Amino acid sequence: MNGLYDEFRVALHSVWTRRWLVLAVAWGICILGWLAVASIPNRYDSRARLLVDVNEILPDEVQAGSSGRQQIDQIRETLTSARNLEKVAVTTGLLPAGANEREKAGAVGMLRGSIKVIPQQENIFELTTSVGVPSLSDADNAKLASGILDSLITVFRDDQLRGGRMNAREGLKFLDAQIADREKALREVEARRAAFEAQNIGLIPGGSGSPAQRVEAARAELSQIDSQMIAAQAQLAAANGQLASTPATINVPGMGSVGGGVARQQLAGAQNELSSMRSRGLTDAHPDVIALKSQIASLKALADREGPGASGGGNAQNPAYASLSAMRAERQATVSALSTRKAQLLAEIAKITSHQIQNPGIAAEYDRINGEYTAFKAQYDKLLAQREQVRMRGEVQTETDAIKVELLDPPSKPTSPASPNRPLFLTLVLLVGIGGGIGAAFGLSQVRTSYATAAKLERASGLPVIGSITEVVTPERHIDRRKKLVWLAGGSGALIGLYALLLAAEFIQRGLVA
Repeated sequence: MNGLYDEFRVALHSVWTRRWLVLAVAWGICILGWLAVASIPNRYDSRARLLVDVNEILPDEVQAGSSGRQQIDQIRETLTSARNLEKVAVTTGLLPAGANEREKAGAVGMLRGSIKVIPQQENIFELTTSVGVPSLSDADNAKLASGILDSLITVFRDDQLRGGRMNAREGLKFLDAQIADREKALREVEARRAAFEAQNIGLIPGGSGSPAQRVEAARAELSQIDSQMIAAQAQLAAANGQLASTPATINVPGMGSVGGGVARQQLAGAQNELSSMRSRGLTDAHPDVIALKSQIASLKALADREGPGASGGGNAQNPAYASLSAMRAERQATVSALSTRKAQLLAEIAKITSHQIQNPGIAAEYDRINGEYTAFKAQYDKLLAQREQVRMRGEVQTETDAIKVELLDPPSKPTSPASPNRPLFLTLVLLVGIGGGIGAAFGLSQVRTSYATAAKLERASGLPVIGSITEVVTPERHIDRRKKLVWLAGGSGALIGLYALLLAAEFIQRGLVA
């Protein structure tokens, strides 16, 4: 422990003997360090908070363009766009009038590096700027920091107000051009289809849709007719069974015979109805005419079984038989109509199939033209719907604020520089200067071999030291030492005083900015 204490005393003595070197090195380091600190420009920070609210007045399916989240992402990207930053540079005076492209790029790059957009929530942004232009004073830099944010927010508001309406007009213009192109293409396809139909008028079956679609529709209807015919035939069979077990006439005592018979009366009525149908212009191929002819044939057979004149006393027409006959005739007409329609469908299917087999190229070409027409028509209708949506969105943006920009916290007015921390740097330079001086003195003592004590000399030489002679200080030398000590204290005090003066100047300068 005593050895360590002795080594410390020796080191302290070696430094003290070179105290003027310590002071000189400290002064040199401090002067250079303080000049470097003074050359660092002060940077002033300003902060603001912005709320960007997308006003979704229309539902999502009616809104044209991006959704609310996508619009906010786009706002985040375009807030510090080059166009906006160039406007900010012009507004704040960073760009002079008539600046060239290089100066504009430099100003935009400087602003992009100094402005940060920090999203705090989905639609709340914190804007920060840090400005330190060497050519400007501290007061001007502090004013410029808040002015940049003020100008950026103003430019952003104006762009959003004009941009929404401009986007709606540009969108309508683009959609109008697309609709015109699709309409032209649609007319061309229509003309080609009409010319193809006229050229192959006997080879293309009529009807809407392609041959495959018409065959599919006919088969679907044919399936329905088959099920309906089965039910109608079952009902007709039931009516025939009931009619076979029901007498045509009934015997009424004391009543004369019914003139002409029941079947003959029904036959006369049916023939009159057939004449009426033909007078209205119905042909023999009409389903009602076919059904009535079938009923007339059945009534003729019944009339022949009654015999000529159908004479017989006391017989009267059976009302149940007449009702069943009318029911059977109606069901026969239904079955006949279904059979006729089935035959028509089968004939149409056979005709389309025959045309496809005989002319496969024509059918394929016709299908291709129809498919092209359907595609263009779908695109045309979709573009019309989109144009209406864009128009409605543009009207909403014109009448209301589609994007609302609200300033939650205005740009702060900086009163002190954010960087550098000059008082801390000045103190560190002073400490480094003093430490550098002490280190230089100690290092020099290690280079120049000398022995401060007899014990150290004895250890270094390996020889016994008989004795040592202490320094004799005369009164004249003592006065000289006191004078030099005063000079040393004055030099050290001047260094500390200069440090205090620099600190005072820093705080006074901050007060001038505030």
